[in-house]
Amino acid sequence: MDLRLDGKTALVTGSTAGIGFAIAAGLASQGAMVVVNGRTQRRVDDAMARILETQPDARLGGIVADVGTAKGADQIVARYPEIDVLVNSVGIFEAKPFVEIPDSDWIHFFDVNVMSGVRLTRAYLPRMRAANWGRIVFISSESGLHIPPEMVHYGVTKTAQIALARGIAETLAGTGITVNSVLPGPTRSEGVGAFVEPLAQDRGLSEDAFEHQFFETMRPTSLIKRFATPEEVANMVVYICSPAASATTGAALRVDGGVVRAIP
Repeated sequence: MDLRLDGKTALVTGSTAGIGFAIAAGLASQGAMVVVNGRTQRRVDDAMARILETQPDARLGGIVADVGTAKGADQIVARYPEIDVLVNSVGIFEAKPFVEIPDSDWIHFFDVNVMSGVRLTRAYLPRMRAANWGRIVFISSESGLHIPPEMVHYGVTKTAQIALARGIAETLAGTGITVNSVLPGPTRSEGVGAFVEPLAQDRGLSEDAFEHQFFETMRPTSLIKRFATPEEVANMVVYICSPAASATTGAALRVDGGVVRAIP
């Protein structure tokens, strides 16, 4: 399927690894000029090199900026003012008991997971309105629907992203701009790998055995009974960033492996 992204410029925040990297690679494969973002030059350069290994003709840009800060968002907009597709993919998580989460953690999680998307969307919407075309995606999580007790602050920010995407979409009724959130389930990203490996070691389990136990005890409603790959999530994102998805907006699209049981 030709998703007709030639001539479009896409910014994917937090795109040096995991889901963000897979989205950047997927958009590049469909002809978009993709801006890769990370917090260090080494990681940005490495991500771009990995894309070019498999897609020598990919059109890429890169920028080092911490989008969890207003300064970082301003740096990106100053360098790349013309963006057609914005994927707010950057995100952080950690497991911590609720009573041990200080105000500073709550503020940091909101800055990175929520305010990064607020600032960049606010900056790029005028250009999209002038063109009457744009795609904005927030990478949320099934944790936004089922708040995980081991990381309440993370789940709350993911709920906020779902509401934010719907609210912005409401302001764009009748335009050619779509705004959606995508809700991955447990995905084998770089961060999840770093989270899983020590837990498996502590329990004396192989990673495969830990994965089986995780889906039996912590995510028993999963229908695929495994971690999704970043590419499986990226496939959905690349589609909704395309002209082919023009009737999909204001939606919370689940790529959760069936973890969420509710039908809507």
